[in-house]
Amino acid sequence: MTLAEEFRSRNFSIYGQWTGVLCIILCFALGIANIFHLHWVILFSVICLICAFILIFIEIPLFLRICPTSPAFDAFIRRFETNYMRAAIYFVMSAIQWISIAAARTSLIAAAVVLLIASAFYALAGIKGQGFVGSKTLGGQGVAQMIV
Repeated sequence: MTLAEEFRSRNFSIYGQWTGVLCIILCFALGIANIFHLHWVILFSVICLICAFILIFIEIPLFLRICPTSPAFDAFIRRFETNYMRAAIYFVMSAIQWISIAAARTSLIAAAVVLLIASAFYALAGIKGQGFVGSKTLGGQGVAQMIV
């Protein structure tokens, strides 16, 4: 299945996964860009960077195979294999970034919006009863299992 066929499948978990990749990029870039602010924004920037690294392991299963991680971390990441659990973690990450508005209005709001969109895609997939389907391009559907 090519990338175009994946998008035409109308499976919201695919949309959520690709929005998650965008979240990784945004959280990493905006976390670094806002870390130079004063006040409480630094805390939210560090949290945004941590979210980016957590999302890398959630959305790109290949990294769990090739990066040395602890069994406890692997168990934590494997909790998010369903659409509802992914929607929940994205929602929590989004809420944390929305709270950053209390410290100062920064570009972290963009990360909050995109995290919320990813959460909505995963929630829609769960509501519609669509099973989680990982993109082959990102190492899902057997690619990560072949590397073992």
